[in-house]
Amino acid sequence: MAKTLLRSGDLDDFQAVGGGGQAVFDSALQIREALRLRKQQAMVDCLAIPQVNDDGDRVDWYSPIDGRAISWKAADEDARFRALRYLESTLDSAAALSRKSLQSNKTAQQLFGSLLEKALQFPGVNHVFLVDGKPVITFWGFVNLNESARDDVLACLREQDLPEPVMALVDPPEPEEEPAPVVNFSQADEPLIAPPPGVKTEEVAEAVYEKPQPAASVTPPPAPEPAAAPVAKKRSPALWLLPVAALVAVAVAAPMLLKQQVTPETPLASAAAPVTPPVPVPPAPQLTASLPLHQAEVVAVKTTVVEEKKSAPAVIAAIPKDVMVMDAIQVKTGNTRFLNGSWRVTPEIKDHATGKAPTLRYQIQNNKGTARLVQAGNITCRADLFSGLHQTGELMIKSRSNARCSDGSRYPMPEITCTAGSNDIAQCTARYDGNTVVPVTFRKTGA
Repeated sequence: MAKTLLRSGDLDDFQAVGGGGQAVFDSALQIREALRLRKQQAMVDCLAIPQVNDDGDRVDWYSPIDGRAISWKAADEDARFRALRYLESTLDSAAALSRKSLQSNKTAQQLFGSLLEKALQFPGVNHVFLVDGKPVITFWGFVNLNESARDDVLACLREQDLPEPVMALVDPPEPEEEPAPVVNFSQADEPLIAPPPGVKTEEVAEAVYEKPQPAASVTPPPAPEPAAAPVAKKRSPALWLLPVAALVAVAVAAPMLLKQQVTPETPLASAAAPVTPPVPVPPAPQLTASLPLHQAEVVAVKTTVVEEKKSAPAVIAAIPKDVMVMDAIQVKTGNTRFLNGSWRVTPEIKDHATGKAPTLRYQIQNNKGTARLVQAGNITCRADLFSGLHQTGELMIKSRSNARCSDGSRYPMPEITCTAGSNDIAQCTARYDGNTVVPVTFRKTGA
């Protein structure tokens, strides 16, 4: 008898699934009855009872059991955890019964097994309710439009308790603007390049326009006659009209002027003070054709070494197909698509009970997933996971709490950190506490 109304909806809003050429929804009531006759009452209580309206385009789903009904999202974490374990056990029982029926020689049994294989498919988390703490699925035998049946039927329920990883984006620092140069119009008539000490500005300006005389040798020129009393010259206006190229020429011509103005002491200075005999200076070498010039030679040994380095082939190590490869482009863009899938995670630490390294199974999709561990005595432990990329390129995989085991115990879950190593292969470590950090390996599995 129908109980509490859980959900209503149009059949056109969803896509039916099935097997053997028949939709699950077309035989929904027969499937529930067949399960009851096979004493699968736990499975029957998980499937809401459908009732189609007179027009055949809308269906109401009723609870098969009595009790207060709440949506999956409205339930607390502990209630969802117990309900998810209940559904996992039910799903395993349904899969075993489906395989057994498909192996039968009877056509009806084979059809039942084919339909039961897809019966527990449902569109999403909004179609699961908790009635008196037990999970009840509405719109079972359906998926969302343009979607296919999920390999992991309960994946959408495991994603609800996991927080979205927050990736902080840091804007690059803006370049500091250099202060604008201060223009002082009172100094507008001064030259941009100061002349060397001892050289008058007028002489520098005139030297720019004088054609330099080629030097016959490096022998210093004879001393000039004592200069007469300086006569004030009219400042040449051409100096202030020099372009930038002329100013550069000033800097080039200045050393030439300094050479021409180096003179020995004048007779007046000799008369005023005693003359110290000059220290003999070795003559400067003359630029003649007799210098020992030889043609440069190329050392053959160096050439051989360079050629060997160029011809040596680059050695690229093969990457095992089942390891985790942190794609450089994905890491740079903050994408963790390389982490999606099923992984066998083995930390290099021994279990106290078995003396062997524990093996965990990680199922991760879009930074969310579950971890499963089977201990001695078929004790199963499960925990919810979430992952994300740090700005430094480190991959973090965490669990909000220890794994809950079927015997009521708890199993410590490590915090895993991975970085891209050689050929972008993930190098991972597992931290159990502040003092226990061990290497861990990831291997891709098919399930």
